[in-house]
Amino acid sequence: MDALTELSSSFAGRILTDPSDMEPFLRDWRGQWTGAARAVLQPENVEDVAAAVRWCSANGVSIVPQGGNTGLSGGATPDASGNSIVLSLARMKRVRSVDLANDTITVDAGCILAEIQTAASEAGRFFPLSLAAEGSCTIGGNLATNAGGTAVLRYGNIRELCLGLEVVTAQGEIWDGLRGLRKDNSGYDLRDLFIASEGTLGIITGAVLRLFPQPSARVAAFAALGSPADAVALLKDARNALGSMLTAFELVSSTSLDMVVEHLPGRRSPFEGESPWYVLLEISDLGPEERARELLETILANAFEKSWVSDAVVASSVAQSRALWELREAISEAQAAAGKAIKHDVALPISAIPSFLDAADKAVHALDPTARLVTFGHLGDGNLHYNLSPPHGDDGTALAGLLSAMNQAVHDIVVDLGGTFSAEHGLGQLRAGEAARYKSPVELDLMRRIKSALDPENLMNPGKVFV
Repeated sequence: MDALTELSSSFAGRILTDPSDMEPFLRDWRGQWTGAARAVLQPENVEDVAAAVRWCSANGVSIVPQGGNTGLSGGATPDASGNSIVLSLARMKRVRSVDLANDTITVDAGCILAEIQTAASEAGRFFPLSLAAEGSCTIGGNLATNAGGTAVLRYGNIRELCLGLEVVTAQGEIWDGLRGLRKDNSGYDLRDLFIASEGTLGIITGAVLRLFPQPSARVAAFAALGSPADAVALLKDARNALGSMLTAFELVSSTSLDMVVEHLPGRRSPFEGESPWYVLLEISDLGPEERARELLETILANAFEKSWVSDAVVASSVAQSRALWELREAISEAQAAAGKAIKHDVALPISAIPSFLDAADKAVHALDPTARLVTFGHLGDGNLHYNLSPPHGDDGTALAGLLSAMNQAVHDIVVDLGGTFSAEHGLGQLRAGEAARYKSPVELDLMRRIKSALDPENLMNPGKVFV
C-alpha cells in the first residue's frame, strides 16, 4: 500500500483498492474468468498511463489493460496471483479532434465505440465499425483485438480504419504516432505491430481513425437458401454486381433463427416456411434509397432464377431493416438462454466454407449426435461463429465436458482448410493453447522475439496470447 501511495504523487487518476470497487474489473463479461489484482488504476490521460507503467516496472508488477471489458476471450482479466494491476482506460474518453478535410477523427482509447459513431455523424461523416457491444466496448479494446464487426466486407477491420496510434511502451515511454497519413513508408509500421497485440506489447492510449461520407441509403434483405454453397454463389454474384455498395453479407442457419424466435419474445421469422439456411444482405449507397432497393431486388431476382434463393424479404423502411438486423444480432443472446454452449470464432477462405461446414458438422455429431449446430457469421469476410448448443431440455453440462475434444475436432478442420481458429475475438486466455498447437515453430519464435524485445520483463498482460 505504501508503494501505491508513492504512485499517487504522479498519478492524477483514480486508484481503487477496495474489493467491492475492484470486483467488476476482475471478471470478464461472460463470467468465465475471475482474477485478482493489487489495485485498479483509472488514468485520466496518457501521462497517467506512462506514470503507472513506470511504477509497475520499478516494482515488478504486471499490467492488465482493460477497455470496456466486453471481450470474449479473457484478454482483459488478470490471473489469480494478485500480482497485477488492472489499468482501466474508461476515464480517457475525449474526442481530441475532427479533421473534415482529412476525413479523420482523433480519440482517446477509452472512447466508447457508439460515441465515436455519434461524433462522426454530428460532423456529417460516418465511422463504419459496428458490432453488438458498440454501446460499451472501447476503441482501445477494438484496436487491441483488431475488431471486425458487420461491415468488414466494405470497410475492412479496425486495422484498415486506423491511420495512427499513440502508445505507452512497456518502459513507460510515450510513442506519439498520431499521424493522419494514408501513405508513410518511413520505416517499420509500428502501428500494425500494436494493433491486435492484446496489450502484450504496449498500451494503446489514442488513435487517428478514418471517416467516410454518410450513406444516404441503407437497405437490408433476408433471403432463404438451401445450402452454404448457394450462399457463396449468391455472394459472388452480389459482389460482381454491387462492388463496394455491398456492405454486409451474413450467414444464418435455421437452428440459429429458430433459437431467436424460441427464446426472445417479440422476434419472429420473416418467412412462413422453413429453410436450412438464410443470408442477411445490406447495401449502402450515396444515391437515393429507391435505387439501392431496386439493385438489391434485381440481385435476388437473378438468384431466384438460378435456384439459389427460395424466398426473400426486402426491407421497405429503416424500421424493417433494423428488425431484420435484430434477428441476426440476437443470436448470441438466444443461445445463452438455451444453456451452456461451446463457441468457435473461425475464419476461412470463403470458397472453403461449404467444405468446412460439411466436415465440421460430421465431426461434431460423431462426438455428440444431439448437439445443435448454431452457425452464423460474416460470410462476406469468411468469419463464422460455429457454436454448439445442447438439445432442448438439457442444460449443457454433458456437452461442456466435450469442450477440448470439440475444439480440436473443429480447429483441426479449420487449419487443414487454410483457416484460423481465432478470427475477431483475439486469443486472450481462451485460445493461447491453440496458438501453441497450430502456429508453426517459426511463427511462434518470431512472436516471442518481438515480445521479448518490447517487453523483456514480461509485465504487459502476461498469460495472454502465449502459454
